[in-house]
Amino acid sequence: MHIQAGDLELLVRAADADDDDFIFGIVPRFVDFELPPWRKRTTVTEGIRRDLDRHLEHEPPGSFMLVAETDDGKRVGFLHLQTMTDFFSGGMNCHISDLAVAKGWDGKGIGRALLGYAEEFANEHRCERLTLAVFPGNERARKMYEQAGFGTEMLRLTKPL
Repeated sequence: MHIQAGDLELLVRAADADDDDFIFGIVPRFVDFELPPWRKRTTVTEGIRRDLDRHLEHEPPGSFMLVAETDDGKRVGFLHLQTMTDFFSGGMNCHISDLAVAKGWDGKGIGRALLGYAEEFANEHRCERLTLAVFPGNERARKMYEQAGFGTEMLRLTKPL
């Protein structure tokens, strides 16, 4: 499917084995901000890598790994969506597990375009809600999500032991 990101037209397609290095190469972007003091960058990065590897390797049902590329084939971002049952209503939700834009492509509307794609995907799959989780220190992403209509539903509190 083609989407518009500012002046760019992007193709969003299913990830394949040739995309693994690209996807894993973006992982440092997920910790490129102030993390909570009890979270170490290396631990968070390794956890994200393990989860991505599991989804890329086993392709579990309800998991959709997508890559965005320019018309000349340059990969500029990826999106990982998961459909899941809502705890409260029992209806279907779509969860944005991962959304990342490649370094050097910030500020071109790619993240917003991928959010738009996720919303279309959720509507097509008859989901009740589109959900995501974000670290408090990731202010740039939080601002984009809030501008796109996301609001806080529940706060997850942590106490290191």
